[in-house]
Amino acid sequence: QVELVESGGGLVQAGSSLRLSCAASDNSFGGYTVAWFRQAPGKEREFVGAMRWTGGAAYYAGSVKGRFTVSRDRAANTMLLQMDNLKPEDTAVYYCARGRAIASTVMNRAAYANWGRGTQVTVSS
Repeated sequence: QVELVESGGGLVQAGSSLRLSCAASDNSFGGYTVAWFRQAPGKEREFVGAMRWTGGAAYYAGSVKGRFTVSRDRAANTMLLQMDNLKPEDTAVYYCARGRAIASTVMNRAAYANWGRGTQVTVSS
């Protein structure tokens, strides 16, 4: 069973930036779509952003579009989530997920078979 590991979370002030990373234990993102989801206390896990490892368009939730960027670091074999202009409402546990999602299913949790354990992001006002 592949393990996904997120890193880079922390406590920051509103307006700050953080960059999250996601690595796979089998070092294999090829052929997959990699997504970021988040879950705030008392709320359902929600889609944040995603892209295929091979490139192409990235997808974003409306609440983060223009502030968050999904990218890949081929040399490090990791997926990244750059978060700028963070807001208190971005506070959540952020999860990395890997799956065979396509454009019509990219925001659907069920499209992803592998999940990380999450990293906490806390934004203070």
